[in-house]
Amino acid sequence: MALYVVQLRFDPAEFDRRMEVRPAHREYLTELKAAGKLVAAGPFTDQTGALLVYDVADEAELRDILAKDPYTPAGIYELATLAEWQPLFPIS
Repeated sequence: MALYVVQLRFDPAEFDRRMEVRPAHREYLTELKAAGKLVAAGPFTDQTGALLVYDVADEAELRDILAKDPYTPAGIYELATLAEWQPLFPIS
């Protein structure tokens, strides 16, 4: 397994649409967390984006997970960063 960090960027003009889709997005994240695929996730306090950490086999699995996120077909975000991550200190 590998850890990946994903940074999403939100368009402030699309706030209302994002709020409409957010319950389905968060339900999906809850399922990923229960399955051990999502380590951490949350929006930035200024609501300009979010940071998510995934524990997946490889980038292909991560891209499949992102494609199934309700935010993706709704066009809610721009993918700012997707990178494999080597944490210096373990996540507990």
